[in-house]
Amino acid sequence: VCLGRRRKNAVSSSPLSSPVTLAAVRKRFRGEETHSAMEQREEVSSFVMRLRRVIQRRPIYAVLLVSSAVAMATIAIAMRADLVFKDTVTLPPIVSSDVTRGIVKSSLNEELARYRAEETRTGRSGYPPVVKLPSNKKIRILVTGGAGFVGSNLVDRLMGEGHEVTVLDNLFTGRKRNIEHWLGHPNFNFVVGDVVQPIMLEIDQIYHLACPASPPHYQYNPIKTIKTSTEGTLNMLGLAKRVNARMLLASTSEIYGDPEVHPQVESYWGNVNPIGPRACYDEGKRVAETMMYSYQRQVGVEVRVARIFNTFGRRMHPNDGRVVSNFIIQALQNKDITLYGDGSQTRSFQFVDDLVDGLIKLMNSNYSYPVNIGNPDEYTMASFAHMIKRLTNSKSTIVSLPATTDDPTKRKPDITVAKTKIGYAPQWSVQQGLEETIAYFKQELEDMGEIIPTGPLASKPRPLASDERAAAGASSKDKKPRGGRHVSPQA
Repeated sequence: VCLGRRRKNAVSSSPLSSPVTLAAVRKRFRGEETHSAMEQREEVSSFVMRLRRVIQRRPIYAVLLVSSAVAMATIAIAMRADLVFKDTVTLPPIVSSDVTRGIVKSSLNEELARYRAEETRTGRSGYPPVVKLPSNKKIRILVTGGAGFVGSNLVDRLMGEGHEVTVLDNLFTGRKRNIEHWLGHPNFNFVVGDVVQPIMLEIDQIYHLACPASPPHYQYNPIKTIKTSTEGTLNMLGLAKRVNARMLLASTSEIYGDPEVHPQVESYWGNVNPIGPRACYDEGKRVAETMMYSYQRQVGVEVRVARIFNTFGRRMHPNDGRVVSNFIIQALQNKDITLYGDGSQTRSFQFVDDLVDGLIKLMNSNYSYPVNIGNPDEYTMASFAHMIKRLTNSKSTIVSLPATTDDPTKRKPDITVAKTKIGYAPQWSVQQGLEETIAYFKQELEDMGEIIPTGPLASKPRPLASDERAAAGASSKDKKPRGGRHVSPQA
């Protein structure tokens, strides 16, 4: 039907669906028909040419043809075996048309499944290529926050290694487009859900990344941020305990607060304001670490804790309000590059591929204490702004605005533990990473049009064009802001 668009009555006129005689069967198989041999050859030649053209347009039809031929050959052999003992006899139908179609359909399904699996492994199906692993080496992995910036890059690596990955994300800061290239893959599963609600899965490893990480986003709903870090972590630890899974917590360098020790080592307890605007995130992660080690000591859950320093790269949210995304978006649009404070505060930046490498190495290591994962290359905010301006060939002006509350004055990781215990060291230079990130944001601007970067105040992660922002601001003038605080139109 697929190849030749045959008439609907083709099946009903088949010798398989009506009584036949041995003489009739012999006549059909020997070609003793009313048509001449020349007419038969022309008909066969015409059909073969049409078949070739169809297969060239749609190679999958070759699989259908082979499957149908195998099924029909089996039926023909069975039919001839039943007729070998009688010369002329009227027989009941050997195989009904429904059974014939069932045999063909079953064979087709098997061939198509093998075809799809091979296409998926080689990348010809549209999915990125993946390694074929035997079932006893596949790891079932849950990534919470897997549709976000870091999570989606981690998912790419895990899927490429051939593992089975489930993403749990409520899409507050994550974006479905970050993982859409895996949707429908047999090794991938996407669950829209929230970690503050318990979930029942059978998994071997948990990468717990779920939580807004940019100050404007986690300050937008501080109570929910605390719940994500506490109740969400508690739920994931309960799951890890039930299924005996190993769990990695994506903690943060923010647990060090405004540090008095420089560079920061894992043994430093930090200098955090427990009641400031950033405390919902800082203290939430500190409590999450406490929960991890309490579960390890009391019930034996295998835990890993990664203290992540400033990270940038592809799939950053265009409006996350972080320094790298803001500087690049402003520079590419030749708008003022905004520094909060005098620009003397320092940060250390790592490219997202290095972070993913560190997370996987830590998860699969035998080291269970906290580990700093970052790049010790340190920049002042002023020098970093000039660097981005140079790399983007921007005409922007660098301007200073008032400093934000509780903004750390310096940040630099000591990665001695990462080097000695898990074999981690950053491979990307900051400039290499920025060049790739700038290319990513150029594409974002082409797709979205003008982007107004998020300011330092609390903001929901929803990228809008400037006219939509103006309309949203006008419609909300008479509304009381969340928590009674002022939210600027820019935020």
